[in-house]
Amino acid sequence: MPRLLAILLLLCIATGTYAQKWEFGVLAGGSGYQGDLNQRNPLNVSGVAAGLFTRYNFSGYAAARFSITKAEIGAADSTSRFKQQRDRNLSFITPLTEVALIGELNFMEYLPGAGYNSFTPYIFLGIASTSYNPQANYNGQTYELRPLRTEGQRIPYKGSTLAVPFGAGVKYNLLGKLSVTGEVGYRTAYTDRLDDVSGLYANKVSFTDPIARALSDRSGERNGIYLGDPGTQRGDTRKHDTYMFFQISLSYTFLSSKCYY
Repeated sequence: MPRLLAILLLLCIATGTYAQKWEFGVLAGGSGYQGDLNQRNPLNVSGVAAGLFTRYNFSGYAAARFSITKAEIGAADSTSRFKQQRDRNLSFITPLTEVALIGELNFMEYLPGAGYNSFTPYIFLGIASTSYNPQANYNGQTYELRPLRTEGQRIPYKGSTLAVPFGAGVKYNLLGKLSVTGEVGYRTAYTDRLDDVSGLYANKVSFTDPIARALSDRSGERNGIYLGDPGTQRGDTRKHDTYMFFQISLSYTFLSSKCYY
């Protein structure tokens, strides 16, 4: 029996007495976007984000997180400090739903309720599936832009995309098994359509829907002078839009592995 207890103790030390932990939590914060309507400001916050997550701690230094987040992003040329964008006069609001699997690397050993360190900075990288639905307000009504094919596409683009989340944050053990995390995370989306703007202006005579025709070129809404000549640039030349979350999360840790001796 003493030999068996010694083996169990050594096994615990080798794997970490509290090496396996599950955390469950909620998150909330701001959301932003960088793309054709916001080309220069990576810290622009245009909406809110909220979600749920679970985290599995492999050790004090490595963890994996699964999350579901709902958010909204948006931008308007009318608020730009650049005249060319103000003249273009496009705008959008896009609700997002992200399902993500993210790996985290802690700089310091961090085990809520069991470790020596009460906080740690960390970095993360992952993969996500994101559904999105660009919309625009026009004459007091909100219209979904994807089915309107505002750049003359033959078929609507997809309403979902893969994205690569990456960023950094700080974890802090508030009390016992309760932790709070502050995080800044960017997502490179494998689409240029989060804002419904990507390529060239279409020929207006190709539109049979008057709403699609109106929303394809909004430059003349103020003065009647439309600038969107067919074949001229409507968006920028970058292939991917980016969205970001600036969030605070609160989690509770459940121990899933203990040593009995």
